[in-house]
Amino acid sequence: MSGIIITSQKKLVAHHKDEHEPYEYYKYEVTPRRDFSQAYICFYEIPPQKYNYPIHYHDFNTEAFYIISGEGLLITEDDTSPIKAGDIVVCPSGKEGGHQLFNSSSTQLLTYIDFDTIHSPDVVHYPHSQKIGIIQHNVSSQFYKEEDQADYYEGE
Repeated sequence: MSGIIITSQKKLVAHHKDEHEPYEYYKYEVTPRRDFSQAYICFYEIPPQKYNYPIHYHDFNTEAFYIISGEGLLITEDDTSPIKAGDIVVCPSGKEGGHQLFNSSSTQLLTYIDFDTIHSPDVVHYPHSQKIGIIQHNVSSQFYKEEDQADYYEGE
């Protein structure tokens, strides 16, 4: 079974991110980015009253979430929808797939598994802050303000 993974969330090490209010999560990588180039799969736990990431969308990657436990909100540019255990959310690439998850509970974790395609590099858009990110799989992530655009020939 070389290369095949059989695991559970309990066997994985959590990576905790709590750098900027109101965003916080625990991430458990099933397919570490350094080892897999087609799909990125991980478990997430969002503490009560926290968001996972700012609202964003990807130009080239699809994200899908299966809600394992808890309840929350799927926030898009146009709507907010309740989500709960058993729900599946698929966010296609492009502006129409813009999304953000919020744990609306005051006491329970929102736990889900995240399945992402990997097309590298990817461009990620953050419409509320007018930023774009260029994410190169397994190499780097860089973020820019959209207003900082330069002319194609500038500096040449």
